[in-house]
Amino acid sequence: MVDVWTIAGSLEPVPVLSRLDLLAEPVAAAVKALPDPERLAVAEIDPTLADTAEFCAHYGSPLDASANCVVVAGKRGGELRYAACMVMATMRADVNGVIRKRLDARKASFAPMDDAVSLTGMEYGGITPIGLPAGWPILLSPEVAAAPELVVGSGIRGSKILVPGDVLAKLPGAEIIEDLAR
Repeated sequence: MVDVWTIAGSLEPVPVLSRLDLLAEPVAAAVKALPDPERLAVAEIDPTLADTAEFCAHYGSPLDASANCVVVAGKRGGELRYAACMVMATMRADVNGVIRKRLDARKASFAPMDDAVSLTGMEYGGITPIGLPAGWPILLSPEVAAAPELVVGSGIRGSKILVPGDVLAKLPGAEIIEDLAR
């Protein structure tokens, strides 16, 4: 367990299992199934400040400790393939290069908001790799996997999860992909 979250800023993190109500339903179910949920914390936030830059500025959490989860859709021969990509907030996912090749797709792009929301059961702006649909690859940049502490979405806009990167790297379907982000 992380006793002191150095990246919390003015957040008041609590053990994630004590506030499952601050998580989207699929996220809460996945957290309960983790082998070490005591390594995660959750903090309630103003949902209007969920976007990374506004969140970091308001709560004093460092931008370089935030990781964003984006849903990417790859298409080949009429078949859609989805993946979640976790990159540091200070970096950009290489959708048309590394991710497109990993999905073996002719074309790849960010999934439309309505699709991302309906497929994940999470709110846009709060999507997290914890609790995604079974079978989806979770592509992590090495920087995310190596981070000792991260702030990520909780499935809703009204909270954030604090988590070590190695916990994300152990999620089902997680893959660490070199050059995923620049």
